[in-house]
Amino acid sequence: MRIGIIGGTGQLGSAMAIALLETRTVLPETLWIANRSGSLVPLDRWSEIRTTTAPSDLAEVCEVIVLAVPPDQARDLRLSAPNALILSVMAGVTLEDLSVIAGSQRVVRAMSSPAAAYRLAYSPWIAMAQLSDAEEALVSKLLGACGATDKVASEDHIDRFTALTGPVPGFVAAFAEAMILHATRRGIPGDIADRAIRQLFLSAGTMMSLDEKSPFSHVQEMIDYAGTTAAGLTALRNGPLNAAVDDALEAAYQRTKSI
Repeated sequence: MRIGIIGGTGQLGSAMAIALLETRTVLPETLWIANRSGSLVPLDRWSEIRTTTAPSDLAEVCEVIVLAVPPDQARDLRLSAPNALILSVMAGVTLEDLSVIAGSQRVVRAMSSPAAAYRLAYSPWIAMAQLSDAEEALVSKLLGACGATDKVASEDHIDRFTALTGPVPGFVAAFAEAMILHATRRGIPGDIADRAIRQLFLSAGTMMSLDEKSPFSHVQEMIDYAGTTAAGLTALRNGPLNAAVDDALEAAYQRTKSI
């Protein structure tokens, strides 16, 4: 099976390509990349990949086509791929629009993130029409190579996750930035603060990913313990944090509707 990625050397497209190739979910000799330059960078260690500057050439030969171009380029993209399975990771581009772009009813809308390059992305998806069991399994396999994946119930959920999990490190980096600024304002050298907070987020993320307890349970346990952390967590819960995060995520979500 030949798989093509239009925009396959961009940040998201190349991250997904790296995941697919390094897990051998896709073999380099079966992968096509379409971009404006014709360059394989940053995928040039796989010399067997076919490249083209014409998306139509890719569409003629590939059974699965991944659309990973910036959403502002989507309006000018037109393919004739009625028999191909189309998988889009373009923010804000609806299933209906994707069907027009691709000339296909076998359209899947998803969202992933650059963390795919490390097999750490979260990639929810929804299909326009009822896919066969084999096609659903293929979509799950391709996105599963990039990290965790779920089939969701509505396109609105894709827009929500575009805001929640699409930007990596995104909102998590903003919280890390706030913690680093707290430390440096109180005399801790910047390089030490940076290293400490990076390690904190690595350890916290790893622990939460491996532990069955929810983040809410982790927070409540520390509050119930009534130690030094409890004072800070109680201040966060009683302060404006939740409202600020809600407002930020809602702003990002609304942008997906107008992008």
